[in-house]
Formats: sequence, structure tokens, C-alpha cells
Amino acid sequence: MERANHISYALADEAATVAFGRELAAAIAYVLDEAMHKASGSQNLCVYLLGDLGAGKTTMSRGIIQALGHIGAVKSPTYTLVEPYEIADTNGKLRQVYHFDLYRLADPAELEFLGLDDYFTGSSLCLIEWPARGGDFIPAADIILTLSDNLGGLNLGRQLHCESVSSVGNQVLLSLQTHQHSTAIVNDAADSLNNKRAH
Repeated sequence: MERANHISYALADEAATVAFGRELAAAIAYVLDEAMHKASGSQNLCVYLLGDLGAGKTTMSRGIIQALGHIGAVKSPTYTLVEPYEIADTNGKLRQVYHFDLYRLADPAELEFLGLDDYFTGSSLCLIEWPARGGDFIPAADIILTLSDNLGGLNLGRQLHCESVSSVGNQVLLSLQTHQHSTAIVNDAADSLNNKRAH
């Protein structure tokens, strides 16, 4: 099967960013649930979200977290560093999701006091904004999402680049492609982009 190391998408607006997060969540849930049913047991997943301030990292996280079943607001954990979510799926099984925002972290060593070992175990999903500020205290990513605003400097939406850097990350991106979760989102965004450039 072809490796899905890199995929790029055009996201027209905030709604498209949330919608893509929902589709990515479906692929993540599928892969993590498959791992639970196999002899390999539980599998955790770490997603890095890269991009400038306002590029859509928290918006993307909101789409992912709400799609997994969280009801209510998803706030940026800028001051708390991490926001935990315990979400019950349709079968009543609990899924642990941790949303990190390390933007205000002064020193990576501060993360020692958070008890990080508890976060990156089992079948948890960890979404990490500004991961470079965590240094060696956070694990390597399985998937890296890079968001850039204002495509081509024309204020035409966001560019999203997805990169898998592990075997489980590869499985997620392959699931995303195989099931064509985001075809409508990507096509609509691309059509909008092409129409704006034509005028």
C-alpha cells in the first residue's frame, strides 16, 4: 500500500478548518479503535499543530475534539498548558484527549510538574500546539499539521500540510485518503480558491 507521508489541503475558512478536524478525528478514532481490537493492544497518538498565531491551530483542535464526542466549548489551554477531555464514545468506552498549548511556557522543564507520563500512555490522543517549546519533555509526533494563513498572500483561506512521521500516523493519513473523508471540503476550498484567482 502506498505510504501517505504528506497530504496538503486548501481550507477556505474557519468552518472548513473545523470540518477537516472532524474528518481527521474520524480517521484517528478508526485507527486507535483498530489497535484496541488487535493483539497489539492500546495505541496512543501525538499530533503536533504548527503555525503562526491565528493560523487556526485551536480551531482545528476544536473540530477534532468535538467530533470525538465532546459536547460544549473547546477553549485554548494557553494559561493552563493542558486541557483534559474524557470523552465517551457511542459504545460507552472512554477516550482520553489532551489538548496542550505551550505558547506561554517559559522553560520546558516546567512540564516536569505536569506528570506528563500519565498523558502519553494507553490509547490517549494528545494535540500539542507550539510543541517546539516543550523541548525533549514531550514525545515525538505521529502526525504534524502545519497551518498557514492567507494562501499566496491573497487572503484566500488556509493551507494545511499533513505529514505522518510514524507508522500509526501513516495509518491515520491512509485512512483519511482511503475513506475520502474530506473530499468535499478540499474540492469546495480549491474551487473557491481558483474562482477568486480567476477574477
